[in-house]
Formats: sequence, C-alpha cells, structure tokens
Amino acid sequence: MVEVFGKRATRFGFGEGIIELGKENPKIFVLGADTISSVLIDGFKKIFPDRFINVGIAETNLIGMAAGLAVAGFIPFVSTYGVFASGRPWEHIRTTVCYSNLNVKIGGSHSGIMVGPDGATHQALEDIAIMRCLPRMKVIVPCDLVETKKAVVASAYSDGPVYIRYGRENIPVFTKDDAPFEIGKANILRDGNDVAIVSCGTMVYESLMSAEILEKKGIKARVINIHTIKPIDEKAIINAARKCGAIVTAEEHQVYGGFGSAVAEVLVKNYPVPVEMVGVADRFGESGEPMNLMSRFGLRDVNIADAVLKVLKRK
Repeated sequence: MVEVFGKRATRFGFGEGIIELGKENPKIFVLGADTISSVLIDGFKKIFPDRFINVGIAETNLIGMAAGLAVAGFIPFVSTYGVFASGRPWEHIRTTVCYSNLNVKIGGSHSGIMVGPDGATHQALEDIAIMRCLPRMKVIVPCDLVETKKAVVASAYSDGPVYIRYGRENIPVFTKDDAPFEIGKANILRDGNDVAIVSCGTMVYESLMSAEILEKKGIKARVINIHTIKPIDEKAIINAARKCGAIVTAEEHQVYGGFGSAVAEVLVKNYPVPVEMVGVADRFGESGEPMNLMSRFGLRDVNIADAVLKVLKRK
C-alpha cells in the first residue's frame, strides 16, 4: 500500500525551493512573467525584492535577461506556465542559453493535462520533447512536492541549463525528505520481475497504484521513478529490461518525442524488449476538471494496468 502524506501541488515545491536557495546563496536571482502568484514565486519576491524581476508577459525577454544575469555570475531561476516557458522563447533558450551553456534554470509550471479548465492553450504537453532535444539542457520532472523542492535545490548546483517541469493541481505527496535524489539517477520504488513500469511526474503515483491493481491479478510489477529525463539513467532502464523483459512507460505528455521516446531510445540501442507507452496520443488537450481529463486522456492507473496486460502478451 502506498503511504500518502497529504495532497499539495508540485509548484509549492518550486516556490519553497527557491526561497531556501535564496537564504543560503546570494547569487540566486528569480524572474517571472506576470504569473508570479500563480507559479508561487511571489514568496521569493517578498523576501528578496532586490533579487527579483517581473518582466511582464514577455517570455523572450525573460530568457534574455536571465542569460545576462548568468553571464554576470548570478544563478537565475525563471518561472511561468510550462507551455510559455518552453515554447515561446524556444529559440532564445536554444541559441542564447544552451549554445553558450549558461547557468539558467527554467521552471515550467502548470504543465500537463491537469491544468484543467484553462484548456489546450495552457496545457503544456510538448515541453519535454522540445527541451530534451536541446544540447546541454537537463530535463527534470519530479513526482511530488518533496521531490520538486529537491530538484530545485540540486539544479542550482548543477552547471548549465536545467528545465524543471511541475504542475498546478494538488496531487499526492508520497516521498519523504530523506529519500535519495540525484540528478540523472532513477529510484526503484517497488520491486517486481514480471514487468517494469517506468514513469515521471504525476504518473509515478498512478504507476504505483497500477502495480497494486496488477498484484491482485498475480502480476508483480517493478515501478521506477525516472525523475531526470535528460541525462536519463540508462543503467536502470537496461537492468529493468533484463530482469523484467517488458516495459511500460507513463507520462502526462505527448507520446511522440517525450519520456517514452527517451526510454525507447535507450532500449533499442542496448537491450530491445516489448514496450507500451501511456501518454497523450497525438492530440491537443481540452477544458475540464483535472482528474476527469486524466481519465478521458487515458492517464490513470487502470490505463497503465491495461498497457501492462497488453505488453505481457508480446513478452
């Protein structure tokens, strides 16, 4: 049984993480794009007003100013909705930040289908794909509030650009403060040798719940939290393929180019096994209540369990 310690949105982890960093490192600088209360960076602004800039609705300027601060020796964190943080200034992230390997940390809040009523225009479902293809960019998708805070703190001490993806809706908090977190290293949350379910972000909890559904059918599933999509933990994926012989990936993102694709790239080069991918199937989002949308788009525990039954037939 998965132990849950309440429900809180991962965006709180980002807001708390940057405040913790701000207290210990005077080089931490935060920039927003007129969504500062929504993405919870207003707390940093109140404590450190001289290390905060709101650029307005101008995402390209957001990245450009962060790049300039990085050149001056600061460690800038920017945050706005993920669809705008990654999409609108993409060329500036590519050429100004990544090409120059600048120390800019980008927070993509309100990511995934669970933005809910805001609809397709505000649901970042392609950000993993367009961020992970950029040379030098690290991509982290933490599974709950506690892990988001750890990701923020760890990214400050990781040289070069980092994209951290998190969400608005309250979700279960199920990891502890003393749980290990290292950029690029996956965590095995549940052991099993019949199939491996590898997931990121909100889908990690759904994966754990699906493993409980499968256990009632006599299927023992290994569940792996791959919070870092780039650099991905190839060793953990290859070991899972060798031990289990089949893999299901789960992500709150388009299946094309996203997390599942990253896992498949590792497998085809090293140890090919049958793979099923749970994710958004090449379609735009819709307005609706978050959990209703998760069901409508096939992103719940039962959908992962169905994918496991499907992949096991190909094992």
